[in-house]
Amino acid sequence: MIPVGEKEIRGSFVNCSKGEARRINLPRSLPETPWADLDFLGWLDPGAPDRGYLVTERRGELVGVTLRLSREVHRSYAKSTVCSICVTPHAGTGISLFVAPRAGAAGRQGNTVGTYMCADLACSLYVRDIRKTELGVRFETLGNEERIMRVVVNLESFLDKVFDGDLSSGAA
Repeated sequence: MIPVGEKEIRGSFVNCSKGEARRINLPRSLPETPWADLDFLGWLDPGAPDRGYLVTERRGELVGVTLRLSREVHRSYAKSTVCSICVTPHAGTGISLFVAPRAGAAGRQGNTVGTYMCADLACSLYVRDIRKTELGVRFETLGNEERIMRVVVNLESFLDKVFDGDLSSGAA
């Protein structure tokens, strides 16, 4: 991912108002972000633990999406679950259901889409084996580049659902 600053991040959000985007708490570690290792920038709001955000490049543009953690999903501490974006297995509560308001009129009407993601939104670091889960070693035959491409495709699929029906978003 290309390095981006605060202004670009705040201007990229497609499923919230400009006022809401101005009030988003950006990651404190933004200057130290390992941009070369990221397919998207994802973080949890330190002031509101039920909120998350992701920013990525999509079709040549920077796109930001606000997320909410669903508190209705109860995970077993004894079972493992898999992230829908990076397909990394996690033990217990390492996966969360994140729900995003849809872009445009559909989102203003309260329509949302959701996906199960790594609870810390660090999918890019897991597929590159920079960060490890509680389960340890990854058991799959895909190489690093194929795992990275899978993250990009799965994230694009989720973003397609966020944009679905909003012609002003540039979605095809």
